Amino acid sequence: MSFLPVDEQLAIIKRGTVEIVPEEELIKKLKKSRKENKPLRVKLGVDPTRPDLHLGHSVILRKLRQFQDLGHEAILIIGGFTAMIGDPTGQNKTRPPLTPEEVSENAETYISQAKKILDQSKTVIVNNNDWLGSMSFMDIVKLSSNLTVARMIERDDFSKRFENSEPISLHEFLYPLAQGQDSVHLKSDIELGGTDQKFNLLVGRDLQRADNQAPQICLMMPLLVGTDGSKKMSKSYDNYIGIDEPANDIYGKSLSIPDDLIYSYFELVSDVSIEKLAELKDQIRKDPRNSKHELAFTITRMYHGEAGAKAAREHFEQTVINKDVPDDAPELEYAAGSTIRLMDIISDAELTQSNGETKRLMKQGGVSLNDEKISDPNAEVEFLKGSQFDLKVGKRKFARLIGV
Repeated sequence: MSFLPVDEQLAIIKRGTVEIVPEEELIKKLKKSRKENKPLRVKLGVDPTRPDLHLGHSVILRKLRQFQDLGHEAILIIGGFTAMIGDPTGQNKTRPPLTPEEVSENAETYISQAKKILDQSKTVIVNNNDWLGSMSFMDIVKLSSNLTVARMIERDDFSKRFENSEPISLHEFLYPLAQGQDSVHLKSDIELGGTDQKFNLLVGRDLQRADNQAPQICLMMPLLVGTDGSKKMSKSYDNYIGIDEPANDIYGKSLSIPDDLIYSYFELVSDVSIEKLAELKDQIRKDPRNSKHELAFTITRMYHGEAGAKAAREHFEQTVINKDVPDDAPELEYAAGSTIRLMDIISDAELTQSNGETKRLMKQGGVSLNDEKISDPNAEVEFLKGSQFDLKVGKRKFARLIGV
């Protein structure tokens, strides 16, 4: 393996990065790695608390992929043990732990989707239950002796809860120790995490020192702002773009982000080159509309290929710009003379996940029949022979209703 010069590696590593602790040690590790022709061990731990990944998750996974492309060893840790503790990071209350069954099911889906980003042939996937699960109570007591309560309370979420007299369970103190022990067990050179993981990553350095290991470098990435332009991307906030979503949805959702996020999305979640990034700043300022379409095409291509991205762009132009019903919209036939509630039609076509979602969309003006918005959940459609209705639900769901 021939490694790039350190300054070239560093430029790629620092792309989109918020903080590297400490950067001078990273440079030393990179120099040693290149001199000895030996890859660095780069660790990313993930707790499969949810089965589906979105672009927010892809930020850190893409950084791990960049290390892979530079020739370093990528280790993806599935938190089979830590997910059952529940990471309190960013929480103002104790997070409920998952069951082993939930962890296993989520992990399977997580790995499958993560492989869309990582180089499968070069990714080492491990489960921290394999070493943490076999620790004795005495092992945990000894591990705990490496940190003080005062050190733990330094953590923002703990200190705020302590000051507000909100409960902190003792098991939550064990989470950073468990994550840090992963670093000790794997002898990691670098650990990746979001900015909300900084404390946990630093604990890994402490525990490695206590074990007479060279402490890892901590590299923090930003939390991606969602399509609403204000909160971090999350399914809970309904401001996410799932990497496993249909091409049309990825394209359409990407166009909904605010203009001031276009560049950061190119930088954090796309595969455009560093050279291209430099050109994009001026391009986005001059022409945000077309730049956003370029972003939508780029992201869609990454997960659905060139043909899928082209089809999604054509679908958008047809349905949004030209306001036509797409050619692949389902056609539903109803007997002439029948009168059917529109909500039941939407349910039959599986255009929403529930009647509750349909009612919400109707209230928000998201359901239309022949371009007329329908807000009444009890609205009915009367079918005559040869009658035709174009139904639109939300921004990207269509059906054609025909009387026969």
